Amino acid sequence: MQFPVTDPSGDMLTGFIPCSDRAPGAPAPLPASLVVLRSGPFLLLVFDNARGQWELPGGMIDPGETPHQAAVRELREETGQEVDALRLAGHARFRLGPERRLEYAAVFTGRVARPEDSFTPCAEIGACLWWDETTPPPEAAHPLDLEIARLVRTVRRRPGNSR
Repeated sequence: MQFPVTDPSGDMLTGFIPCSDRAPGAPAPLPASLVVLRSGPFLLLVFDNARGQWELPGGMIDPGETPHQAAVRELREETGQEVDALRLAGHARFRLGPERRLEYAAVFTGRVARPEDSFTPCAEIGACLWWDETTPPPEAAHPLDLEIARLVRTVRRRPGNSR
């Protein structure tokens, strides 16, 4: 992978720092958590109404909340999926906005055998999609999020990686 990966607004994914279960140290600033949730060959994406794009579930970490708690909460709120067994895969490093502020997002991963069918559209999220990653991505898919999902899959497949 060649960094940075840039989206149409100019935001950049500038790196991905894999974490082992033994060394989950978090960089700062860490305001958000993202979830890479798979079921078989499918990746869960949500349609963010405000941004008009398909992206990974996730969002801001609330005060007093751990990144893991935020990932579980955001996944439930945005998709109806109840998955507590999310594992920290790493930290995505971004340069965002016109000022190019540095931010990180904790990236969690998980699998479900049978997805919940409890999604309800809301003001923030208009739809959920289980995208078959062997097919072209949906139109208006966020390129940074798709790259994060690809990187998480690559890290998980490395020899000797037990995650």
